Amino acid sequence: MNEKALKKLEYNKIIDKLTALAGSGLGKELCASLLPSNDLFEIRARQKETSDALSRIFKKGSLGFYGLHDIRGSLKRLEVGSTLGAGELLHISSVLDATLRVKAYGARDNEEHAGDSLDEMFTSLEPLSPLNNEIKRCIISEEEIADDASPALKSIRRSMKVTNDKIHEQLNSMVNSSSTRTMLQENIITMRNGRYCIPIKQEYRGQVPGMIHDQSSSGSTLFVEPMAVVKLNNDLKELEIKEQEEIEKILADLSNQAGFEAEKLDTNVKVISQLDFIFARAALSKQMKGSEPIFNDKFIINIKKGRHPLIDPKKVVPIDINLGKDFTLLVITGPNTGGKTVSLKTVGLFTLLGQAGLHIPAFDGSELAVFEEVYADIGDEQSIEQSLSTFSSHMTNTVSILEQANYKSLVLFDELGAGTDPTEGAALAMAILSNLHKRKVCTMATTHYSELKVYALSTEGVCNACCEFDVETLRPTYRLLIGIPGKSNAFAISSKLGLPGSIIEDAKNLIGVQDKSFEDLLSDLEKNRVALENEQLEISKTRQEIDELRRRLEQKNEKLDSSREKLMAEAKEEAMRILSEAKDYADRTIKNFNKWSEQGGISREMESERSALREKLTQAQSGLSLKNNKKAKKPAKAGEFKLGDAVNVLSLGLKGTVSSLPNAKGDLFVQMGILRSQVNISDLELIDEPVITGPNINRTGSGKIKMSKTATISTEVNLIGKTVDEALSVLDKYLDDAYLSHLPQVTVIHGRGTGALKNAVHSHLKRTKYVKSYREGAFGEGGQGVTIVEFNQ
Repeated sequence: MNEKALKKLEYNKIIDKLTALAGSGLGKELCASLLPSNDLFEIRARQKETSDALSRIFKKGSLGFYGLHDIRGSLKRLEVGSTLGAGELLHISSVLDATLRVKAYGARDNEEHAGDSLDEMFTSLEPLSPLNNEIKRCIISEEEIADDASPALKSIRRSMKVTNDKIHEQLNSMVNSSSTRTMLQENIITMRNGRYCIPIKQEYRGQVPGMIHDQSSSGSTLFVEPMAVVKLNNDLKELEIKEQEEIEKILADLSNQAGFEAEKLDTNVKVISQLDFIFARAALSKQMKGSEPIFNDKFIINIKKGRHPLIDPKKVVPIDINLGKDFTLLVITGPNTGGKTVSLKTVGLFTLLGQAGLHIPAFDGSELAVFEEVYADIGDEQSIEQSLSTFSSHMTNTVSILEQANYKSLVLFDELGAGTDPTEGAALAMAILSNLHKRKVCTMATTHYSELKVYALSTEGVCNACCEFDVETLRPTYRLLIGIPGKSNAFAISSKLGLPGSIIEDAKNLIGVQDKSFEDLLSDLEKNRVALENEQLEISKTRQEIDELRRRLEQKNEKLDSSREKLMAEAKEEAMRILSEAKDYADRTIKNFNKWSEQGGISREMESERSALREKLTQAQSGLSLKNNKKAKKPAKAGEFKLGDAVNVLSLGLKGTVSSLPNAKGDLFVQMGILRSQVNISDLELIDEPVITGPNINRTGSGKIKMSKTATISTEVNLIGKTVDEALSVLDKYLDDAYLSHLPQVTVIHGRGTGALKNAVHSHLKRTKYVKSYREGAFGEGGQGVTIVEFNQ
């Protein structure tokens, strides 16, 4: 795309917003260099990535890309076998921390089966935990290597400590000795040129044998290294040299390990920076309340309720614009400050944003075309340096556009032909638009000229549009009305502002009969349009009410059908059971009567059997009466449902467990065995029996089953800003959830502060049985402001 159009349409301002949303320097570089593409396949792929990232943000929250350093220079050095410094290795560790975090975010739950365009990128990430852990084990900070980095380093530092202790012991004995105390300027041990010394007064220099390393500015004090510690200081220097050599070996070994993984590290950096770029585009879409446009290669634009992204969302008026299907040239007329230029810029900017892979702030289903080039002649082009007037500058730009534009271009003209004689300007504008129209170039132009309104009305493939203006309030509404030419409101506005009627009448008599008839026609069209819009609004409301009534009726019929089928099935089942019981009982009774008859009729047994039969009939009638008289339970309210409550789904005849709280409409999710379904509370009945519906459950004291929250547990908890009591309450619950989620370790963020919260957290962790260990955060993890907790597995 040409740089001039990008600037005129303020594309760079959107890119600045996008860049600010990226979390890493590399991601910001990709955002800042984003340009529109004219490859339909690439555009659709970018749009899919943005939509998939936005879907993940809505589902899992935002993804942080902090910690991603640009280690490309270090990787180049590794390729030639160089040794990296401690800081460079810590940057690699930080990148691997970011890799692990990003990969965990991209992992899908067991319930998620559908993939998206980002899965492959998340899968390609390699956290390289062994390398990362080794760097963290060996390097504490850029200036400090851990004692345990190697056995040799540990031994050297132990020897250094012993030697240090001996030096201090010797020097302390001299400082505290009564014989040398008078010779000292101060009773301290100091260091000069890396060697331990004591300050001796100038007059006693010959009485303390040793090496002089420095003297005070006044010359009254000499800093002497006593002979008793010279050898110890020499030993200490040798140990320091050995320490540095061992550190260099450790760094070389770590660099060698990193070198083996250089290719994977390079892939991690590229993939994470690309994901940062994609998620920044998704965050921008969320910020603008954007949607993915549908792209076509037929040069058709159909924007639904588009909002210019640089106008205050509370003030912007959505507009509907279509171009390219029934007409390829749109002429927009109307008063100044009426929104004509904004409409023009909205179409141009949406085209650029869409072709760059960004969502547009418009309704779903909006369509954009893929143009090879966008040309825009918008704003004041006057150039004092080139001695060009406004008209000359505009015409220079127009000539360039006419030479380069083709049927694959989108051309935007603001106030075409302005800045010169109105008659000549209108004729010139009409000729320019006619030329582009014949060449089938998609064009939008704003104008004040009435001649162009007539041209648009009388030419096939050309359409009028106007920005609505309320004469009563003398204010534009900023609504774009396609198919209607804009009316000149000069007379009406002048009348409202108090211009005498006689002057207005004289003005009307001065304009041509044809122009007057045309303005009257436009007035009639405007009145008819307003009346038609009001009628359509009433029709739309009525249609919505009918649709809502139809929907409710269909739902009611479905419930009735479902209930009837269920009742019929239950009745048949009950009838079959009763018949079977009755048949068995009758068979047994007849058999007994026959046996007693053969035996001469034993009246006592027969009377007993008859009494039993009568009692059974009485019980059956009593049970039926109880069923019929049983009062229906009152429907439960939304506030009565809690996670894990056992319920009976009336329409399905199944029992389940509440797995989400009701929304504003009263809908919630119920887990019924392996089936998880959304049900309205009107179709639910609370029951007291426990119902187990899934593997992640916890029994409460009341015997009910509560769904586990392990599916959504975070790997960190933030306690900053809470009191100790509040923090410990939150921490206790979080640790339980994290442990049940089988997380290997979590991060507790408590901040530095006075240390009270940190100490309370450590005391609590020490008492928690399933906590295996805990430690302060290392470099890149948050330092003393966080505690890393590891669980027993």
